[in-house]
Amino acid sequence: MGRLEGKAAFVTGAAGGLGRSYVQRMAEEGADLVIVDICRPVDTVPYRLSSPEELSEAVEEVEALGRRVVARQADVRDRDALQEAYDAGLAAFGQIDVVVANAGIAPLLVDDRVQAWHDAIDINLTGTFHTIEVAVPSMIDADRGGSIVIVSSTAGLVGIGGASNGGLGYAASKHGVVGLMRTYANNLAPHSIRVNSVHPTGVATRMVADPVMAEFVAQDPILSEGSPNALPVDTVEPDDVANAVLWLASDEARYVTGVTLPVDAGFINRR
Repeated sequence: MGRLEGKAAFVTGAAGGLGRSYVQRMAEEGADLVIVDICRPVDTVPYRLSSPEELSEAVEEVEALGRRVVARQADVRDRDALQEAYDAGLAAFGQIDVVVANAGIAPLLVDDRVQAWHDAIDINLTGTFHTIEVAVPSMIDADRGGSIVIVSSTAGLVGIGGASNGGLGYAASKHGVVGLMRTYANNLAPHSIRVNSVHPTGVATRMVADPVMAEFVAQDPILSEGSPNALPVDTVEPDDVANAVLWLASDEARYVTGVTLPVDAGFINRR
């Protein structure tokens, strides 16, 4: 049996990058999936976001592993659309046991704009709040316990991100979801629903590899100086983060709640 056999998971930002890796690992371990992605550009995000075609590819990957999947194109800023996606999955599977609040952006623009702050807060922080809120009532009613994993960043634990509107919004939003995590962990503990956050360093995804992101980092001396991590790697792999999310989602972490879990190659420890 897989580590998530008999469970269903709701994952946002699921069509590409880290979200796609979470979906793959959870399907490999037996979970059925409800997957959501915006699948269109956001004006203040300089790198390419996922496409409808990539959401369809994610569906095919889950089905190839013999798991069931419900997919929806939805923006986490739109609570009604997110609720519709969640409810479709709930109707298909009967319960949702795991929530991965992953959808997020890094609006790090060389040509700085105030809107970048608002988009970071609206998507990364309010979108995480929406993701959890649409799921919690049915998880409580089911009385099966469960696991909620919030994907934050090393920028959610230390003061990095630069001085731009987007950089400040990114750091503030990633710190903000830690406050949500700790409060939800207390609120939901009586229902045996665990809530934790994961904090990756740079990950070898399309976002990090994009030339515009490299340009942003290069023009900020605080971000560009020295090697980022204590271990001799510049980035970690998506599977490294996916394995941490999988562990927190599984019963192996059944008594782990309220934890900020770095997957950071020692980034935070050397600060």
